[in-house]
Amino acid sequence: MTEAEETALIARHTAVFERPLLERIRAGLIFAGVSLYLVFAWWLFGIGQVLSDGRWDIAGAYLADWVSYEVRPDVDFQGEALEVSFPRFSPLGENPDPDWLVTQKAMVESRAETQADVAGAAGGSTSDAGFLGALSAEPAPAPAGDAGFLGSLSGSAASSSSTGTAEPAATAPARSEAVVAADISFGGDTSVSIVPGLVTVTHAGETLLLDIVEDKSVTARGDLPEWASQRAPGAKVIARFGFAGRAEIEDDEVKLRRRFLGWENFVFDTRSPFWGLPASQVIGLIVWGERIQPERSNFALAFENVWNNADWQHGDVWTKLLQTIVMAFAGTVLASMLAFPLAFAAARNITPNRFVNQLMKRFFDFLRSVDMLIWALFFTRAFGPGPLAGISAIFFTDTGTFGKLYGEALENIDDKQREGVRSVGAAPASVQRFGVVPQVLPVFLSQSLYFWESNTRSATIIGAVGAGGIGLKLWEAMRTNQDWENVAYMVILILIVVFVFDAISSALRHRLIGMR
Repeated sequence: MTEAEETALIARHTAVFERPLLERIRAGLIFAGVSLYLVFAWWLFGIGQVLSDGRWDIAGAYLADWVSYEVRPDVDFQGEALEVSFPRFSPLGENPDPDWLVTQKAMVESRAETQADVAGAAGGSTSDAGFLGALSAEPAPAPAGDAGFLGSLSGSAASSSSTGTAEPAATAPARSEAVVAADISFGGDTSVSIVPGLVTVTHAGETLLLDIVEDKSVTARGDLPEWASQRAPGAKVIARFGFAGRAEIEDDEVKLRRRFLGWENFVFDTRSPFWGLPASQVIGLIVWGERIQPERSNFALAFENVWNNADWQHGDVWTKLLQTIVMAFAGTVLASMLAFPLAFAAARNITPNRFVNQLMKRFFDFLRSVDMLIWALFFTRAFGPGPLAGISAIFFTDTGTFGKLYGEALENIDDKQREGVRSVGAAPASVQRFGVVPQVLPVFLSQSLYFWESNTRSATIIGAVGAGGIGLKLWEAMRTNQDWENVAYMVILILIVVFVFDAISSALRHRLIGMR
């Protein structure tokens, strides 16, 4: 067709070739609608306000805690000396001595109180005072009323005053060795130097000098750099060094937070005899080294130390993870077993009784309309915290879901197979067994496998409300607001389990529905 013929054809049939107005502007209307919806959502949920008020520094610290850990030494001001201390459960063990914290010691004069018993007026004699008072060698007659059941305790008031009373405690100068300077390196050119009365912070090519008046104020010499902040004059100064950590300089101490990449003490905790040893030495001890404990091998000792690691609790975490897997599997299997026969009663083409159909469908609606988390809260109150509550929550929710899915699958079967089995005189039960089940069984199993994999994730959530499993362990780690590396560890384990189960479930589903 030539161009002239095409033009003539369009001219004769204009209504056919001319696109309707709505079709021409449809793309623009869709774009405008989506844009208006996004603007409305931005306003309704106050997204702008949320972004502006967000504590992104805290969020960054949480993310950093997933892949790193902090060592937290504190340096206290003690007059002319310093006291360096670490938390009780430090990642560096009971007696930490890191190479990035260097201290200097010197003889420092201090005043220690000493009790001096001063002699009486005669001088040089010791006091005769006992816990009942001054016992004079030659007691003088006492006035009536001054004698106790032991008799007179002092000859005279003057004698008691001169021989039984010690002078107030005196202070004597003493010299002892103490820490007088501490230098902490944060890597690169970042460091904090501390001496009594002065803290020097160096970072990003800038140096900040802070004068410390003990128990009174912290004063900066000059303006604070961008990486340091102080809420009020004399208040503490916080110096942030990015991923390397931070320092909080107060009028009585300096709190240091030194960050290191990795998970501390992941294999052995500080109580283990293998802690701090290189991998080659640990392997040597396990394979051919002498027994550390005579009653068991080094391999058994190493396994016990790893399994009962106090910091990471590998044994408890893996046990809770197994509980989660069992919860998902048991709840899914029980729900499938119950929903399978009930779905035949809910299918209209299998059970003609309309009352029974509606009753079963409404029962399924009730079970699945209540969220799994709500069922978990209910059963936790009924059975107490533990896996039984989680299994029951999954069982109830999935029974309703499976019942609906199975029933719809039954209502869409090919009746020709069922009629064929019925035509040979088979009993009603045989008709369902050979005419219906072979058609729907692969679909039922495929759906059950999918929900088994999905329930593994759901079991983690309901575990957080007390239904047992690793979800409860995860919630406990998050609630401390400090053990985010433990949270990352458990999240990675959950991801691995979900990936593995997803691969297994997909492979089995493909085989069941005939796909290669």
